[in-house]
Amino acid sequence: MTERKKALVTGGATGIGRSAVLALAQAGYDIAINYATSAQAAQQVAQEAKAAGAATLLVPCDVSDDAAVRQMLAQVGESFGHLDALVNNAGTTAKWKVKDLESLDMDEWDRTFAVNVRGTFQVTRAAVPLLEKGRNPSIVNVASIVGLRPGPQPLPYAASKAAVVNLTKTLAWNLGPKIRVNAVAPGWMEGDWMQRMLGDKYEDLMGKRAKQTPLRRCVTADDVAETILNLLQSNRFVTGEIVVIDGGFTSST
Repeated sequence: MTERKKALVTGGATGIGRSAVLALAQAGYDIAINYATSAQAAQQVAQEAKAAGAATLLVPCDVSDDAAVRQMLAQVGESFGHLDALVNNAGTTAKWKVKDLESLDMDEWDRTFAVNVRGTFQVTRAAVPLLEKGRNPSIVNVASIVGLRPGPQPLPYAASKAAVVNLTKTLAWNLGPKIRVNAVAPGWMEGDWMQRMLGDKYEDLMGKRAKQTPLRRCVTADDVAETILNLLQSNRFVTGEIVVIDGGFTSST
């Protein structure tokens, strides 16, 4: 029997991370599920992954804390021995009023970059020794469409995702030929994240966006997870690429 592959998903308790965990479990991976605060949600997704046949490991950690990240990867190494896949999904954002630069709290700016950019790098760096022991190891970072073009999202979030785009390409250059590194850039996504961003305008604005999208709907977390899994398992000669997942919206506007 072929040994199940091993994966680490950061921010794996909710949203895209949760969908990625379940997609990996169904594809034959055992999964280390990282989370920072969503312990109950992490336990729930771990149970669902186990029901799909996966061995799971819950690894709470703030990815902006390098010492904690290294401890987390040491724990993953003790349990799994190696990694075949890493999904850097952990992320946060800041509050602001659209087009009001003075509304930004610079502590929130720093926190957004610490998690979204520094965290992505720190987890990747600590995971490299385990990935080098894996079979066709691959990394997928979660960027965003606002890292590629302007949008109403908070400036530090958009700028941090633009940094993730660059970091993906730079890591691909540094980690090849052994490890491939790509990213996904979802468009407007159904669910809690956009509900928090859009508030009581969520239904109206998401509906309008869907009508302007060639595939006539907005992206879901499961759509993103499907592309993440494809990048991890296939596309063996693809690295340093950013895959936009928005139903064709940006290509038609």
